[in-house]
Amino acid sequence: MDVILLERIAKLGQMGETVKVRDGFARNFLLPQGKALRANEANKKRFEAERATLEARNLERKSEAQAVAEKLDGKSFVIVRSAGETGQLYGSVAARDIIEVLEAEGFNVGRNQVELNTPIKAIGLHKVVLHLHAEVAISIELNVARSADEAERQAKGESLTSADAIYGVDEDALTAADFFDPEADGVDEDEA
Repeated sequence: MDVILLERIAKLGQMGETVKVRDGFARNFLLPQGKALRANEANKKRFEAERATLEARNLERKSEAQAVAEKLDGKSFVIVRSAGETGQLYGSVAARDIIEVLEAEGFNVGRNQVELNTPIKAIGLHKVVLHLHAEVAISIELNVARSADEAERQAKGESLTSADAIYGVDEDALTAADFFDPEADGVDEDEA
């Protein structure tokens, strides 16, 4: 199906271009979302008549997104979650969680604007890309940690996925005697 794009769409085209897309993509996404019109003579005339309004609205949205991007770009946000000793989270951090953290800081970002292909499942510093507008994309840093103290240590560059980092124990210096009593002969006094 041929459609006229009413806004720039990544990997598809610019505003005003007539592009060929699959019927389902046009019917289920582009047309209902108001991102495109079917390419026929009536809609081409309608687009040309409304072109100035659409470009002005697009420019306004872009400037708003640019203002938010300037405040957000390069910022770091801390997310505290429960995790095991190896740094594996007991749950995960999804786009919904990122939106909640951003809202708590006073930023209004939609869930579809967060580019997160798979949920975050380990502690550490993670880069997340936000697409605030078709032409405005920024990167923020998420500091996923077990506590605020660990988040500070992680921000300084420390790795918290070893026993030494978590408990202050050097794993390499441990010997078998640290785990077992060499005096024990393997039989409990109560059992004998």
